[in-house]
Amino acid sequence: MKYNVRDILEYIIALVNEFAKKFNLTDVQAYRYIRIHKGVTFIEENYGIIHTLDFDEAVNSVAMFCRRVGGAL
Repeated sequence: MKYNVRDILEYIIALVNEFAKKFNLTDVQAYRYIRIHKGVTFIEENYGIIHTLDFDEAVNSVAMFCRRVGGAL
């Protein structure tokens, strides 16, 4: 299924914001961490599923993915 690029981008922005809050980071720090650890790609590739989760679950999923590829949060 095709998703609107704008919807995906808006979701990524909202998720980065929630990630920043959870880990006491600025939005910029959170975005850089997620991007460096391939989390943005993870979100884009799994948008069909991840956007149906509540934000806490989605943040935990992204954090777990980032840890698997070398992240420390």
